[in-house]
Amino acid sequence: MKDNFTTYPLVSIITVNYNQSSVTLDLLKSLENITYPNVEVIVVDNASPNDRAEVISESYPNVQLIKSNTNLGFAGGNNLGVRASKGEYLMFINNDTEVPEGFLEPLVELFQKDERIGMVSPKIKFHWNKELIQYAGYTKMNPYTIRNSSIGYHQKDGEKFSRLEETNAAHGAAMMVPRRVIEKVGMMTEIYFLYYEEHDWSEMIKRAGYTIYYQPESYILHKESVSTGKDSPFKTYYLTRNRLVFARRNLNGFTRIISIGFQFFISWPKNTLVFILKGQFAHLKAYWRGVLWNLVNYRSIQNNPKLIAS
Repeated sequence: MKDNFTTYPLVSIITVNYNQSSVTLDLLKSLENITYPNVEVIVVDNASPNDRAEVISESYPNVQLIKSNTNLGFAGGNNLGVRASKGEYLMFINNDTEVPEGFLEPLVELFQKDERIGMVSPKIKFHWNKELIQYAGYTKMNPYTIRNSSIGYHQKDGEKFSRLEETNAAHGAAMMVPRRVIEKVGMMTEIYFLYYEEHDWSEMIKRAGYTIYYQPESYILHKESVSTGKDSPFKTYYLTRNRLVFARRNLNGFTRIISIGFQFFISWPKNTLVFILKGQFAHLKAYWRGVLWNLVNYRSIQNNPKLIAS
């Protein structure tokens, strides 16, 4: 595939660190071996309170370490990296991932073949079992439940996950976006703080007339939920809060009314009862806080940071 390139445009690889320098160092170690010859690597430390982020630049002097004064969340941390980047293509990748040596070339080549493509994600497999898929594209977002499914989730990798296909959304753990698209559409919306940012950004990019692709010729390995935990009240709060935010930002008319009504009058009572019956009162509190946030902040959802073309 490398022989098909006429040039190697600069790729900015951006990752966000929060209290996980040792995990981030594993990613950087894997990036040392990539075959794509023109990259810059940017690590944004999101004001880690219990971590010495300087070990990153000490171990990898060529990596640009940006230390935020406050925790900006997933989107805000990545946007800080975007503002410092110079690449024609921007590769957003979770710090709890590791990459094989040739993962960038198939992604860049896809953009060079078709300028209508606005986002690409590689195949994502679990780090603990390289034969199992985490992401091979996304199904369409259900406009009422505000949920979708990761295609191939926990299934064994095989031929049916090896086809290049248009998909409904990129995966936040690994997604490449051309700078020209970001200059037109804007950066990730920071109101979410955590979860649903990539789905919102995918919708923004599709509305601007671009397509989104799943590229199976590239893959990464994902350790999954290292920073937030797989089942925590913290995660419950942001997932609950941001489902409603997504509906409010991306749905219109009757569909929007039905969607928000479904969340308040069906999901809220049902999940409240489930948490009570399971004795999960910390999750119950987090769930209610997520719903109530949308009632209190019924106007504060329309921030779309712009990247000024250089």
